[in-house]
Amino acid sequence: MHCLKSLRTANPGVLQLFKNAGISARVGADSIVLSRTQQPVPLPCWAAASPHTHRALHQQTGPDEDQGQPKSRWMSGVDDLLFYTITEGQEMIPLSQFISALRKTGLLTSDPRLRDCVHQMRLSTRDSIGPVMMDKKLFKKFVGNNIMLLTKAFKKKFIIPNFEEFTQQIDQMHESAQQQEIGQVADYIPQLAKFSPDLWGVSVCTIDGQRHSVGDTKVPFCLQSCVKPLEYAIAVHEFGGEHVHNFVGKEPSGFKFNKLSLNDDLKPHNPMVNAGAIVISSLIEPHSKKAQRFDYVMDFLKSMAGTEFVGFSNATFQSERETGDRNFAIGYYLKEKKCFPENADMIAALDFYFQLCSIEVTCESGSVMAATLANGGICPTTGERVLSAEAVRNTLSLMHSCGMYDFSGQFAFHVGLPAKSGVSGAVLLVVPNVMGMMCWSPPLDRLGNSVRGIHFCQVFSWKPSFITVTELFNTCIFQMFHPFCHLIPQDLVSHFNFHNYDNLRHFTRKHDPRRKSDSDPNKSVINLMFAAYRGDLDALRRFALSAVNMEQTDYDSRTALHIAAAEGHLEAIIFLTEICKVNPHMKDRWGNTPVDDATQFGHGVIVTFLQEYQSIYDERESQVSTEEQKPPLDTLKSLA
Repeated sequence: MHCLKSLRTANPGVLQLFKNAGISARVGADSIVLSRTQQPVPLPCWAAASPHTHRALHQQTGPDEDQGQPKSRWMSGVDDLLFYTITEGQEMIPLSQFISALRKTGLLTSDPRLRDCVHQMRLSTRDSIGPVMMDKKLFKKFVGNNIMLLTKAFKKKFIIPNFEEFTQQIDQMHESAQQQEIGQVADYIPQLAKFSPDLWGVSVCTIDGQRHSVGDTKVPFCLQSCVKPLEYAIAVHEFGGEHVHNFVGKEPSGFKFNKLSLNDDLKPHNPMVNAGAIVISSLIEPHSKKAQRFDYVMDFLKSMAGTEFVGFSNATFQSERETGDRNFAIGYYLKEKKCFPENADMIAALDFYFQLCSIEVTCESGSVMAATLANGGICPTTGERVLSAEAVRNTLSLMHSCGMYDFSGQFAFHVGLPAKSGVSGAVLLVVPNVMGMMCWSPPLDRLGNSVRGIHFCQVFSWKPSFITVTELFNTCIFQMFHPFCHLIPQDLVSHFNFHNYDNLRHFTRKHDPRRKSDSDPNKSVINLMFAAYRGDLDALRRFALSAVNMEQTDYDSRTALHIAAAEGHLEAIIFLTEICKVNPHMKDRWGNTPVDDATQFGHGVIVTFLQEYQSIYDERESQVSTEEQKPPLDTLKSLA
């Protein structure tokens, strides 16, 4: 088109995209709401309306395109759209800007799924003298086989679409809990007493592998009782729930976690108390040697952690053995009541239990373990199935009812999520089908739970406008049971819609980070039309990458092309026509096409451009109609 030659004011990145794109992506949005009068007005008037259904056009294939490689053509177009979405239309950006954009989606360069991508980045950095600048060619080299993952990330299709906003709220909660300076570091195991009471970290991992950490998240600490749900899950995965529960019950005990107590069937009450965990340890790989049994569990935990850090503290193990009189008493009591499987070695089971409690993780690796449970047993960062669905379901059920020592009922009531605490100061928290968290801070309350960990899950604040008589009564009961509760509790799930029994459709006072801010069709439409009004190419690219329909209209039957033409945004019009290939003949309720709007508002260059585009569009449409009218035999011959 000779008109395009004169349009050098357009962004060169957009123009280059037009030349290279081999797809006719039909893009747009849900129903749109935009009202306008026939006279020029300074700003559009937005209002709600129902959607209008329009014919979706088929993808067009130009005569110079290779019809034998439609998939590669499509992928090439996605590469281009993704590149310009990330670079905001620029032809070249610093590599650091690309990495920063990745982090905002929740993806880290340490993600195993991005191993090849990161390897290519390192090679480019090694071979470069100054800062690495990423152009489209280098971007395609980096992306490689990760195009689908990255497209999903930048289309905001992950479970937490606005991850940056979500992490800011997590940081605020972390800072709030940091102010808690009460509680005592566990000292009955000498090795645990060595940790500083000031340590405090929180890590998050979603089921899509989005990661965020704040605080002391790289310091190794022992799992202690947090290993109990994990070893139980391994046992159920290996033998099935029916076999495992021949030896251990499923009910909360109502007693301290280290009490010598059995249920009416002479079984430990559940796998989350010491007696139950000791019996479970005797079930795992019962015929293997001690070293093989330990390696077996370590391999499982490393798979759950996505190959991230899982270690072992021999010093803690020795401390456990030297100070484990209570656990030895429980072991002999279990042996007397014949709670172990036949031919099981009680001393070997105790040693194995001490070893498992001495396994080390960090908040970061622990959050991936929790996310594996949240993801139905599939590690989100590797895609490997580690645990069976039955194992995960049973484990989360027991964590919900028995995981927080004598505070389990209160925690289930206020937080409503599966969790497990340990005397090392760890809290393993699972939001099923959403994410996993690991909180860690050594100071404990009198029930053996991390003070800051509990505070993070139940962030206390005073909000008089929301306090009801029922909430005040619940608060009094809560304060009776929790020794460090002194304010009206607004827990983690008072802000986020995560409680198991929150109504996701009607409970509007809470924020659901899983829901996109533009999930409301009317809001989505407003965003699209306002992007056209402002000529916001970055926003238009995001809509295009999300494969929405640009030919949607408002109740006046106006499209984004109408708006852009009326406002004189040339680059937006080029994008809508050359990339999105929208229909230029669509009329609003006054019978005006985009060309008419451009004429009315005096945008002569745009009028010429749209008139030429109409001719090309009509020619393509006629070619498609001719192909559709061919006899079947002719069509088969042409395909052959």
